[in-house]
Amino acid sequence: MGRPNIILILNDDMGYSDIGCYGGEVETPNLDSLAASGLRYSQFYNTARCSPSRASLMTGLHPHQTGIGILTYDTGPEGYVGNLVQGCATIPEVLKSRGYRSYMSGKWHVAADLDKPNGAWPVERGFDEFYGTIIGAGSFYYPNTLTRGNENVEHEPVDDPSFFYTDAISDQAARFVQDHAQRDDDAPFFMYVAYTAPHWPLHAHEEDIAKYKGRFDAGWDRLREERLARLVKAGLIDKSWQLTDRDPSQPPFEEAAEKEWLTRLMEVYAAQIDRMDQGIGRILDALDDTGQRDNTIVIFLSDNGGCAEDIPQGVEPKQLVEDLRIAQYETRDGRPVHIGNDPSVMPGAEDTYQSYGIPWANLSNTPFRLYKHFTHEGGISTPLIVHWPGKVEAGGIRHRPGQLPDIMATILDITGADYPTERAGNAVPPCEGVSLMDSFAQDMPRGEPLFWEHEGNAAMRDGDWKLVRRYPGAWELYDMAADRTEMHDLASRHPDRVARMAAAWDEWAERCGVIPREKILEMMKAMNVDAFWEEDA
Repeated sequence: MGRPNIILILNDDMGYSDIGCYGGEVETPNLDSLAASGLRYSQFYNTARCSPSRASLMTGLHPHQTGIGILTYDTGPEGYVGNLVQGCATIPEVLKSRGYRSYMSGKWHVAADLDKPNGAWPVERGFDEFYGTIIGAGSFYYPNTLTRGNENVEHEPVDDPSFFYTDAISDQAARFVQDHAQRDDDAPFFMYVAYTAPHWPLHAHEEDIAKYKGRFDAGWDRLREERLARLVKAGLIDKSWQLTDRDPSQPPFEEAAEKEWLTRLMEVYAAQIDRMDQGIGRILDALDDTGQRDNTIVIFLSDNGGCAEDIPQGVEPKQLVEDLRIAQYETRDGRPVHIGNDPSVMPGAEDTYQSYGIPWANLSNTPFRLYKHFTHEGGISTPLIVHWPGKVEAGGIRHRPGQLPDIMATILDITGADYPTERAGNAVPPCEGVSLMDSFAQDMPRGEPLFWEHEGNAAMRDGDWKLVRRYPGAWELYDMAADRTEMHDLASRHPDRVARMAAAWDEWAERCGVIPREKILEMMKAMNVDAFWEEDA
């Protein structure tokens, strides 16, 4: 087995159907090109939330096994300490045994300490070079916790008026590719490119926003129907699956007020993804310029479904700046930042801080329902593109289900690396993933079940059957072959199957250290954990 370079690209809070090759309106020619000459997976899953997904992706484990049961805040023991524990191994750590050099550009978000290196920072977890942010969100013009190696470089955006975080992530990744090619050894590289786009706040360049002027004027209802038609035509969604209803909390688009502001929200969101795709193009150009494209695997996916979180007005500065560190209250030149979804303020510029809200997240997750946080299909379904010249079918679609730990298993399979049984004197659980390699040549079924839990929201998928609940509700049961959009709950018709699957989920939860949600809420109350961050960020 050879040693190809591997580029793993993860973006932030993007829905299943936003990019062009998954039915969306956003212009993503570089991702579309990777898909056209590679594979698209129609049923790949993330873990419903940013920190848990990143921890699972990097380690091949379920998030509760890594210390990131919820977010990077201590909300309980062991799997909920909010910090990547010593008893798990990351992709770059594993690949060192195969002679890989590892680089990272972008958002880390699996370390509790934001200001000084601890055992969970990137260069402490196998990366030879790191540039990016430790925190999970923030201004694209002036991000908190910007770091190079282990050194804080928050001054760089102040010194460079043209600084924009998406561009900085892309440009640094392209430089890593170029610099690696200049090395005088034959070591392959692994590179993790972790964008914050299109996570709120809605920040984008005016020239990118202008490309989408009027593109969303038809509104969320009609656009959801159009997306579904494109998904069916592409072969990603079965034509028999029913489009989910509009979120019941939202009006028909024709009855919505503040339409100019509403469509601007989606225009800026689209521009964020567009800018990311432009940067991915520069990374691909660097591969071409250095003659490394044919020996490089590129994998692209998102960390959770579209995000319906609202940015409230009037949030106290202490909450977002001192406690959470996810906002700046002044621009680099000293102007106040208007935080909150205020229809009198158009988003995009550095002095704004808004999100695109429920109805557009509903569009992003077409044809599914629910959002980030939830384990229904809208919260956990991600695009997955795998590009490997000469090794995967060009333009192929795979319906084999999979989830984040499978990425580690696939990388182990490709490189011949061994997954460790211990790290730094700590026992490491076995990798939870199943390699995707057997599906590169042809579509293959998956025999192993899939499991999820986040904030009490839980699910299990076993073959075509999915058991799922929205906390604190009851278990629901769906036939994914006939009804992947989860419109027809069959739990009452198959109580024995529900009981068997629930028992299997309980066994998994016990093994992986899932703490019942009720106990977590008790701990949070005792620890006075901020509910705004826990439930809404």
